[in-house]
Amino acid sequence: MSENTSIQALGEIFDQHQTFALMSHMRPDGDAIGSQLGLGLALEAMGKTVFYWNEDGLPDSLAFLPGSEKISLPPAEAPEIDVAIALDTATKVRLGEGNLIAAAKAKLWVNIDHHISNPRYGDVNYVDATSPATGQIVYEILQHLGMPLPDGARDAIYVAVSTDTGSFQYESTTARTYRMAADLMDRGLNVGDINAKTYDSHPYRRIELLRALLNTLELTPDGKVAHWQMLDHLRTDLALKPEDSEGLIDMIRAIRGVQVAVFFEELPGGKVRVSMRSKDRSVNVCDIAAQFGGGGHALAAGIRMPGPISDAKQQVLAAITAAI
Repeated sequence: MSENTSIQALGEIFDQHQTFALMSHMRPDGDAIGSQLGLGLALEAMGKTVFYWNEDGLPDSLAFLPGSEKISLPPAEAPEIDVAIALDTATKVRLGEGNLIAAAKAKLWVNIDHHISNPRYGDVNYVDATSPATGQIVYEILQHLGMPLPDGARDAIYVAVSTDTGSFQYESTTARTYRMAADLMDRGLNVGDINAKTYDSHPYRRIELLRALLNTLELTPDGKVAHWQMLDHLRTDLALKPEDSEGLIDMIRAIRGVQVAVFFEELPGGKVRVSMRSKDRSVNVCDIAAQFGGGGHALAAGIRMPGPISDAKQQVLAAITAAI
């Protein structure tokens, strides 16, 4: 595992190179897209050429962000680029095959992330697992280096950090996070407007999904684990998009007495995606995920594993019960 670089060294990379490809993980969330736009728009303001790629494109739910139309699928042919930057992506493979092919000609790989399980796969790595969001790391890099912070970058960084901290509710939120938010407001962020667009503008199909999930909700006999499941046919039945399930797990995490919430999702092709949220420091879901080849954070982690979903549930719930 290579050591972290300094912010100063990142600044030299930004200064010395002209063409950058910014990428984030498949099924991108607010922190992934927000970090891409936050750093990318700042680099563009310095006169750099920036490509914004995501294997799954831009979620509709984030299309309100200024500059979000720049997010595209990776090109089939690798263009000439100086630097590939992976943002908010715990392992290189999570970027997706398309991104890896598109970035094949990059002279330098930079990895900027906040996942504790990140193995530091870049030529240059800046991983801060104490940060609640990659967006906050991007903000601190821009501040430290005195880089431009255009309005679009300001809004993107706020959404990145807000969504990854559960609206500044999670334990990972620090005093630095609130100081950052205050500074972004001083710079003209319209907090009421941006929160309304982020949290109060969901499509009806998301509520239909919630209804279906609630019908599968179960608690373990001791009341410490809440779990629900989504079968693959629901994707077609409700014409769902990947982002529609984003954040729904927080509803069952909020049940009194529950220590761990789990969302089991059947994927096309029979695999199972497992999302876990812990609200008890003594139950580290990243360690549980690692038993199945997954990873993430102590209080939020994920797994992709073989099905069927009944087997996956049995194995994961047994591991959680053992941890509790």
